[in-house]
This record gives sequence, structure tokens and C-alpha cells, in this order.
Amino acid sequence: MAELSALIFDVDGTLAETEELHRAAFNEVFGAAGGPGWHWDQALYADLLRVTGGKERIAAYIQQAGLATMPPAAVAALHRAKTAAYARRVRPGQIDLRPGVRRVLLAAQKARLRLAIATTTSVENVQALLDACAPLPRFDVIAAGDAVPAKKPAPDIYRLALDRLGLPAAACVAIEDTQNGVVSATGAGLRCVVTRSLYGGDGPFPGAAAVLRDLADPAVTLDWLAGLPPPASYRPASLLTGTKKESTSF
Repeated sequence: MAELSALIFDVDGTLAETEELHRAAFNEVFGAAGGPGWHWDQALYADLLRVTGGKERIAAYIQQAGLATMPPAAVAALHRAKTAAYARRVRPGQIDLRPGVRRVLLAAQKARLRLAIATTTSVENVQALLDACAPLPRFDVIAAGDAVPAKKPAPDIYRLALDRLGLPAAACVAIEDTQNGVVSATGAGLRCVVTRSLYGGDGPFPGAAAVLRDLADPAVTLDWLAGLPPPASYRPASLLTGTKKESTSF
């Protein structure tokens, strides 16, 4: 069994099912006085989520829709307004962690494992979510937003998290919900578990060590996470919940 020293979590769709709040925040600022008048429905938003990063998503939409180019400063201002709108929506009682996440976090805390976040969303968004879901174990590292020049699926944000943790990839496991996240995590040498989410896609998530409905299954233990295979020996992803188990022992 590999030694496990830390868990590194993605945020949106992984820690919590937040993407509908993000979509509503985008549409709020798009429709505000002086806004561009755009509206992103669920199908369009699902397509745009292939692009990581809010500013990058706005720029991609402008190009995709054939709209007039918006200066980078205007895109950044629009995104700042969206971040504020999202923070207003993320409040205690309005959002909670996904099933099983709190149990795994508390187990990690009890076992003295370190906790980290690696996400393309902004630090402000992360903090708003953590505050809304408090009390929570402390995250030792929050690697987020524009802290690296290349966002997921580039491995940069996970490499930054590992550097700040001072740990090798072999001692950590990433928890993700998208293929971009899997590519990012495994590109940094991490073992990666996927939990399916509303906007995370149907998979099959090549490169993931396992694909789960969520972390609520009691078979998801720290010993199980520690026993995941290293990236070089990944088998096709196996489902712990919702389908027949593969040969991997849980």
C-alpha cells in the first residue's frame, strides 16, 4: 500500500455541486444594466465548461458566438462582477458539500493527513464556499485561480499544490469530477478519483483510478485511497457505486 500523506480536492462539482450557482451568477451580470445581454442556458454552459477559468470561458463564448471582441480589461471586469454575484449566492443553508465529502475530510483530519485544493476557480469563490459550509477541517494549501498561467487540463495547478505541500505526487490523491481535471492531476503524477457531477460529463474518464457516484459509499476509506494504483499502472476506471465492480479490491 502506498503511503498517503495528503488529499487534493478540486472545488466546483467535487467539493460541492456549485455550477448552477456559477451559471446563475454569470447570467445575473450579463443581464444587469450595462451588461452584454447574454444568457447561458444549461446546454450552452455545459459546452462552455470544457474551457476552464471564468475569464477564459467568457472569451471562448465571444469567439464561439462570433461577437465583437471584448478588451481583456472588460472581460476581467465582467468576471469580477460575476465573482461578487456568486459570493452573494453562496450562503449557509443554500449550499453544502457533496455526499461523503465531509466524512472523508474529517477522516483525513483525524489521521493527520494534509488537505489541499487545486482549482481553476478564484480564491474568493473558494473562500465563499468554505465559509458557507463551515465548520470544516483546515485546508493547508489553496492553489486557485490565476496562481498559474496555464489552467486545467495543464498540470500546473496540481504541481503548485504539491510544491506548497512539500510532498511528492506518489504521497497524494486527487479528487476530481471532469476529464480536464483527470488530465491535470495525472499530468502532475497524481492518482486521481472521479466523482460524477451535474456538469462533469459522462466519462469514461480515461486515466482515473476509479470513477464513483460520490464519496458517500462507506467503502471509500483512507486505506482504499492509499491503495490506488500509481498512474503508470492505471487500469480502466472502475465504478465503486452504481455498477459491477472491476477486479480492483475495495
